[in-house]
Amino acid sequence: MPQTTAVAILDFEPRHAAKFRELNEEWITRYFVMEEADHKSLGDPQGYILDKGGYILMAEYNQEVVGTCALINEGNGVYELAKMAVTPKVQGLKIGKLLGEAAIQKAREAGAVKVYLVSNRKLETALNLYKRLGFAEVPMPPSIYERADIKMEIEL
Repeated sequence: MPQTTAVAILDFEPRHAAKFRELNEEWITRYFVMEEADHKSLGDPQGYILDKGGYILMAEYNQEVVGTCALINEGNGVYELAKMAVTPKVQGLKIGKLLGEAAIQKAREAGAVKVYLVSNRKLETALNLYKRLGFAEVPMPPSIYERADIKMEIEL
């Protein structure tokens, strides 16, 4: 029987909680250190993201969850694109792009007027992806993340 290589973007379910944490810890600890805000959101995605009107998307490839991203509801039609992670073994398959496009579409459906993100300039691959998705750099305000040194946003 041929194996499917299609990527499916799924809405978060409680069974995804451990994978949501694992995928994010994997990239954060490769480049940075886990911060208090990471522990809060990754330890309680239901309370920190979903219960506040946010969304979490999971990417599945060959029946395995390999990526994720979240939209955190900031109120007034503004969402933060956060916690985007794709496991290294499938990077290069455009899964991050699919997640980003799905998140922007989800934000539009939710009535968002703007989506922003904060990142770090050394994550060049991620920054290039955000630019291709339509995000543009804006002035960087103080952040809850020590590692954040760039802010980008897209008007919807």
